[in-house]
This record gives sequence, C-alpha cells and structure tokens, in this order.
Amino acid sequence: MLAAPSITVILNAAAGTALGRLAMDAQIADLFRAAGRDDVEIVKLRDGQDPIAAARSASTRASIVVAAGGDGTVSSVATGIFQTQAALGILPLGTLNHFARDLRIPFDLSQAVAIVCAGRIGPVDVGQVNDHLFVNNSSIGIYPSIVDAREALRRQGHRKWPAMVIATARVLRRYRGVRVTIAAGGRRRTWRSPFVFVGNNEYTIDGIGLGARATLDAGMLFVYLTPRVRARHLPILLLKALAGHARQSGEFEIVSASELWIETSRRRYLAVAFDGEVKKMQTPLHYRARAMALRVVLPQV
Repeated sequence: MLAAPSITVILNAAAGTALGRLAMDAQIADLFRAAGRDDVEIVKLRDGQDPIAAARSASTRASIVVAAGGDGTVSSVATGIFQTQAALGILPLGTLNHFARDLRIPFDLSQAVAIVCAGRIGPVDVGQVNDHLFVNNSSIGIYPSIVDAREALRRQGHRKWPAMVIATARVLRRYRGVRVTIAAGGRRRTWRSPFVFVGNNEYTIDGIGLGARATLDAGMLFVYLTPRVRARHLPILLLKALAGHARQSGEFEIVSASELWIETSRRRYLAVAFDGEVKKMQTPLHYRARAMALRVVLPQV
C-alpha cells in the first residue's frame, strides 16, 4: 500500500468573514481528522509573516502544501512551492476564490478537505510577469490605481469593501487610461486603454459565466483591452457583458499568445497587479505562459 501524502496547511487567518475566522485552525484540523488524517500540520500565518517563505519551507517536509485562504493566499503558496516536488492543495476561504472555482473545487470545506486527502494530482498552467507568478491574472491601468486608492482609504479607517467602492468611483471619474505597445507573435500594436488585463488562459467575458475560465491547461495568455471605451463608461460595458453582448459590441481588443511584451511610453517602472497584489515593476513587462508547470490537487473526474 502506498503511504498517504504528507500534508501541511498554510492558513491565512485573515481570509473570509470575521465569524468564519474564529478558531479556523481547529476547524480545519477537525475536518482532516474526520477524513481520517490526524497527522496534518497547520501553519497559521502571523501578521506580517511571508506566505511565500512559509510555503517554501513547508515544501521541504510535505508532499502537499495546502493554501487555506483566498486567491492571494493561493497565489503566494503556489509561488512558494513552484519548481519543488510539492503539489498545491486548496481550501477556499476567501471572498471570490476564482482559482478554486475554475478548478471545480467545492467551496464546502469538508468536500475540499476530502479532495486534498484523495491526493489526485495533475498539472495546470501559471502565468509569469517578469519574475512574478500569477495563477489568475495580471493587469495594468485602472485596477492598480483603484487598489492604491483603496489602501489609502483603509489607512484612514475605512473597511475593505466600502473602501473599494469609494476608490472605484473616484478613479473611474478621472482616470485617462494607459498607452501601451504589445509585442506578440511577431506583431506590435499600440493602444490607449483604461486597462490591460492578462489572463492565465481564456476568460469568459459574456453572460452569467463572466470572469470564469473553461480550462487552465491550454498554455496561453489572453490579453483584453478596451481602447474605444473611456474609464467612466466601464460600468456600462460591464452591464453589456452581464447581458452577453460585450464581445459583439466591438469594444474589446483581444490578443492571445504564449509570450508577449508590454511597453509603456516614458515609464521605466509601472504599477502591476497580479492576483490582487500590486507591485512596481520595470518595463517592458515580459509575460510568459508557464504551461503545465504547477502541480495541483484536483477533484476526481
């Protein structure tokens, strides 16, 4: 009989609602015990602790390192175990949980724990911008500006989601867009757009499946821009997308490639978002699809 995989859980205790965070480490341990595993290590991140470093350390002693948190936690743990022998497990504890949703991992924690214990491992793609990995997407333009404005409001005492709403309204009114040149597949094209969104594989941009991905193993990046839309009109475009009319509106430019470069005029460093985090990066930005490069614990087919 094969030995059961060793499991370490990296728990972001700040994920989810305040009620859900109470004694979350004990709840997770109970769920693993109920699944027949009382040997699971749980690392509860302290304030200011680096989740990437915690995951990298865990990968030296566990064959499955589980991200218990939202998409930011998943991305950090994926970065920490990347190119090690460990596989990524996911317990979705965040607000949106895009990566878990696209992998068809249930949001019910007992079911997600059962998937981790079953240990069915398969490879999926990740994206890379310069030397930073992302599991969902990366963007420049309006979103990093909104995040900066949101964080300024949070420092003033606003809570996260009200701050996000206020910041979005403020930035939409004044943002003029970013001028970019995208080089991909032997072509160079220049646009000014409110945003440049680079997805790890193709995103649905129409209908009730808006923002989802049908596959995470096609080995491609998809770039979405709206050069004919002003920032203040983006809410109207969102309504069109929800109604299923965004693609046919002609307002999107879409570029697909396994590798591409994004240049901006007169800017050596640029604010870049990836999986919800924002960092200043040197331009030109070099994006690559890292096909089948991340080992993930997947649901049974």
